[in-house]
Amino acid sequence: MRGMEAGGAYLRIGELGRRVGIRPELLRAWESRYGLLSPSRSAGGFRLYSEDDERRVRAMQEHLRRGLSAAEAARLVLAGGPTAAPDRASPRLEEGARMLREALDGFDEDGANRALDGLLGGFSLETVLGEVVLPYLHDLGERWSRGEASVAQEHFASNLIRGRLLGLARGWGQGLGPSALLACVPGELHDLALIAFGLTLRSRGWRVTYLGPDTPLDTLAGAAEELDPDLVVVSGSTAEAFDDAVAGLRKLAKTRRVALGGQGATARHVEATGADLLQGDAIAEAERVGAA
Repeated sequence: MRGMEAGGAYLRIGELGRRVGIRPELLRAWESRYGLLSPSRSAGGFRLYSEDDERRVRAMQEHLRRGLSAAEAARLVLAGGPTAAPDRASPRLEEGARMLREALDGFDEDGANRALDGLLGGFSLETVLGEVVLPYLHDLGERWSRGEASVAQEHFASNLIRGRLLGLARGWGQGLGPSALLACVPGELHDLALIAFGLTLRSRGWRVTYLGPDTPLDTLAGAAEELDPDLVVVSGSTAEAFDDAVAGLRKLAKTRRVALGGQGATARHVEATGADLLQGDAIAEAERVGAA
């Protein structure tokens, strides 16, 4: 709905989201965490967003496309910095991504670790995960499905990256922030996106307990009972895995806040279990959840 206030055009958050191509939930996260948006209030109490808010969102998008983390991008926008990030940011990120891909595809452990060290030393963890690591893994899976990458390459790359991410996760259960319990649905062995989700939550002050791949539902329920987390996240890459877990997840969601993530989670599973749905990429969803 479009309104007029003080002579200028104002938008409700749904229309703003459609104009810039961003879900309202993420816009709200940017507003609450970074102060990126400055809405006014209508007579009925609705938040109304201005053309200045839209310009800040578009500047934020440009910074993100050039390799900055969300926090870095918001800081530049609010400081009135140039819309474009420094020219060196994108080439550096692209070069690091190229070095990592070549090393992983070539079974070069030392080269892959050097590339990751360089990326993590030059960019935020969220940028490395969201712009390099997860896109590489997705591309590798696509190449494997087309017969352009071998099973050995997929295993080598996944295991090396998993080891590095779990190294970064040391101590992620400590602290005083809200807590999240993460697990893969029974039968699910792919957990890298879930680990990335947990690392991003941790960077926002959350405490994370990670149960790992192929977690039996009674084990998950027992851990939830013992730990009393603020959020339980269950991930899976196939709809069939969630189909088999609906009854257990519905029972768990009666007493806990549960969210389903991964390519296998659908609106149908959300309706059947009473859980929330994590849509889109792991980093953006973790930023949204962490800012809520």
